[in-house]
Amino acid sequence: MADRAFSFLRLNQRQRKPRSTGLTEVRGPYYTPMGKRYLEDLLETMGDYIDTLKFAGGSFTLLARAALVELLDLCHRHNVQVSTGGFIEYVLTQGDEAVDRYIRECRDVGFDIVELSCGFITIPVDDWLRLIERVQRAGLKAKPEVGIQFGAGGATAAGELEVEGTRDPRWCIQVARKFLNAGAYQIMIESEGITESVRTWRTDVPAQIADTLGLEKVMFEAADPEVFSWYIRNYGPEVNLFADHSQIVQLECLRSGIWGTAATWGRMLTYKGGQERPE
Repeated sequence: MADRAFSFLRLNQRQRKPRSTGLTEVRGPYYTPMGKRYLEDLLETMGDYIDTLKFAGGSFTLLARAALVELLDLCHRHNVQVSTGGFIEYVLTQGDEAVDRYIRECRDVGFDIVELSCGFITIPVDDWLRLIERVQRAGLKAKPEVGIQFGAGGATAAGELEVEGTRDPRWCIQVARKFLNAGAYQIMIESEGITESVRTWRTDVPAQIADTLGLEKVMFEAADPEVFSWYIRNYGPEVNLFADHSQIVQLECLRSGIWGTAATWGRMLTYKGGQERPE
């Protein structure tokens, strides 16, 4: 941001939008309503640091169509993409025709990304690949979500999820690779079973994912300051993260290297040697 206040103070260099690394996706309306004026305030102040707004829990289906289109258009004016979130697993329960109509309507109202999750349901991998193809044929970006936890979604308690059990991380990596080979825009990594609704974090899982898939094409759910601090501390300021919109300032302070906790303050640095410095 060339005209930011106190521009003489050094911050970590970040790509300008549209970015390919260090992407931040924020949750839109779910835990709080989000109307045009609320969203305008968010984007006018922090829009340079937001790459995608993601709806959650199918909340967009509760809005008047005109109000929804207005929100999506506002995001686009600030160069922010808009994602459906993982609502398609609800749509799948209503049959193939409903899925086709859903994808067409996502395109028509102005969504950019259709997230393809199946935390509450189980579908064959080949069906998932067909969904990716169908989304891409509609001119939208397909973003499958994979994770190790059966029954993930809706902030289910840790005790309930323990009963459901977890998948082998190697399975997640294998299917994620298939999705990327099929042209998926990006892979969302479900936090439940890793850092959410667990008694002990499974830090081995993101390590395996980063080692085999790399960081550019994956995004980690990290809607808790302790979690996104851990990811940045371990994988650097340019790891792709999903957080709540209320956390965007704290997250970007950490990415920029200007603030943090005792464990992170002054330790988040980037080096862009040989690249032209921003004006």
